[in-house]
Amino acid sequence: MKTKSLLRCAWSLNDPLMVEYHDREWGVPVHDDLKLFEFLVLESA
Repeated sequence: MKTKSLLRCAWSLNDPLMVEYHDREWGVPVHDDLKLFEFLVLESA
């Protein structure tokens, strides 16, 4: 069985926490309105 290797951005390669963030959250679409509103508020602060 051939495993698919993940392509990761260079900024995430030096820290295990950033690798986990990259793999679990970065680029994952969000469809929950409350979560989107939370992102909007946090980014504007």
